[in-house]
Amino acid sequence: MEEEKKEKSKPSCNIKIFVLCHSLLQLTQLLHSAYFKSCITTIERRFGFNSMSMGTVSSLHEMGNMLLVVFVSYFGSRVNRPRFIGFGGLLMSCAAATLALPHFLSKPYQYHFMSAAGGSWDTCVPRENSSAPEVCRQGGGEDPSEVRTQWLTMAAAQVLFGIGSVPIQPFGISYIDDFAEPGNSALYIDSPLDLTPSDPRWVGAWWMGLLVSSGCLALASIPYFFFPRVKVPAQAKAPKTESDPLKDETSSETSLIDFLKMFPRLLLRMLLRPVFLLLILSQCCFSSSIAGLATFLSKFLEHQYGTTATYGSLLIGAINLPMAAVGLLLGGVVMKRVRPPVRTLLWLCLVPLSLSILLCVPLFFMGCSTQRVAGVNTGYGHTQDQWANRSLSLCNSNCSCLNNVFNPVCGEDNTEYISPCHAGCTNVTIDTLNPHRVQTYTMCSCVTALSAVPAGAADMGIGRALPGSCTKSCPHLVLPAILLIAFAGFIASLSHNPIYMMVLRTVFQEEKSFAIGVQFLLIRMLAWLPAPAVFGLAIDYSCVWWKHACGNKQGACGYYDNNILRNRYFGLQVGYKCLGLVLLALAGWRVQHTPCLSSEKEPEVPV
Repeated sequence: MEEEKKEKSKPSCNIKIFVLCHSLLQLTQLLHSAYFKSCITTIERRFGFNSMSMGTVSSLHEMGNMLLVVFVSYFGSRVNRPRFIGFGGLLMSCAAATLALPHFLSKPYQYHFMSAAGGSWDTCVPRENSSAPEVCRQGGGEDPSEVRTQWLTMAAAQVLFGIGSVPIQPFGISYIDDFAEPGNSALYIDSPLDLTPSDPRWVGAWWMGLLVSSGCLALASIPYFFFPRVKVPAQAKAPKTESDPLKDETSSETSLIDFLKMFPRLLLRMLLRPVFLLLILSQCCFSSSIAGLATFLSKFLEHQYGTTATYGSLLIGAINLPMAAVGLLLGGVVMKRVRPPVRTLLWLCLVPLSLSILLCVPLFFMGCSTQRVAGVNTGYGHTQDQWANRSLSLCNSNCSCLNNVFNPVCGEDNTEYISPCHAGCTNVTIDTLNPHRVQTYTMCSCVTALSAVPAGAADMGIGRALPGSCTKSCPHLVLPAILLIAFAGFIASLSHNPIYMMVLRTVFQEEKSFAIGVQFLLIRMLAWLPAPAVFGLAIDYSCVWWKHACGNKQGACGYYDNNILRNRYFGLQVGYKCLGLVLLALAGWRVQHTPCLSSEKEPEVPV
């Protein structure tokens, strides 16, 4: 009797340990993905990538995941699942380390260009002392071939990460189901001493967090190699009926070649069901909106409200993610307690999603215009119309300013300039406590003097400038905006479980596992893979001044039109949600005309 009790308690103990290990691995995986998305702006700034390129890199792990989803469906109960999860975790660890590799393979970050005359503060130097070819050589910038190599390295790392993540969720959930009893920001920085986090050229130690997540993923993967393999007990074969079309075709005796041959036919048969297809397409629309929000929200907060990367990530992690998690949990509790019919499920989806769209409307007005930038969206001094959208003016025409320099300064006239040279500044005041940091730029011929200046300077309109961008006019709106975004996400997440249950109720009992696989495949293919690149392209088209290197666009945007950026960023999200609502309404209309689905009698629902 005692031995039998030990045998019964052993699986219970093992499954609890497995659930703990699996939770830690998935948490580490989630933290890695969230951290990488928070570093997108920093990586763009460091290597000169545009938003579309980084959006593509961010979503490429979905491609690696899709490549092997068919094999996961086939090998589900044929392999040692814990060991495969462990191998997948180690593969994700290697991918996270590879993602940081461009930092070590590229040359040191050059945030600061030497002027033609040998100065080190980008100040105005008389043009006759330099030649154009020399200026171009000294301006430098990232080599295009090196930039391409760095992008390809990150892209390959993301695909590898997606391949490693393939067995994590399906194998973990199935292992728990078979084992259990029935019924049951970077801490350090590597930027130079004269930069601060508020500086638009600031690049933190983005690579360090990736190395930390790589180590955590490796540690979380090791325990899986010590769990036993659980074999599903053989069951008596039931006679094939018309209601179980997949049972014989996906049996354990089916070879891999036969499974691959029949997969397109099974997929097509599933997609030819109108309600199922409409529900999946609506989920793709909602997932596209979430993908764009998750990938570029940190960047949006930085450019729209002037937050630092660290503060923006803190707001997202402390407010947005918990609110969405609570919404998912609450929606699951309601589904388990109420168990509503399909007709009620439809309204449980339409009402919160419609409300979340209405909550997004005020966000279109909660922002501020781009600051005044001389030569970008405004002119120099009093010649507004004549010198708008030009980098040089009469006030700095005698300066040998590099076209590829980006060292913003804020004049005392509240106008921002691309560099001290473009502001016409000739002198600098160094911080006595830090000789590497500029305190003030003085004798700036393009800056209108508003304070006391040396005798005779006021007549020429010569003023001062401070290093860094001018302060945004609406930083106080960041908290209301993030709270509204979080509340809209909370309301929308209430519909996640109802939609999921609607999908399950539109297929046969024997097809549910396959339907879930098709669901995740299509959502990855149609939403999570293309959506970040689409949002990145919309953000790129909001740029009004690109960084240049020797006359060529370098890739990273220096200034966005904040009004266009805000309207396109939220407009694309609302557009995806509205299209999803239309598809969901069409699915509901189809349900009303399907007797077996429109019945108010509660069907059997897996919990």
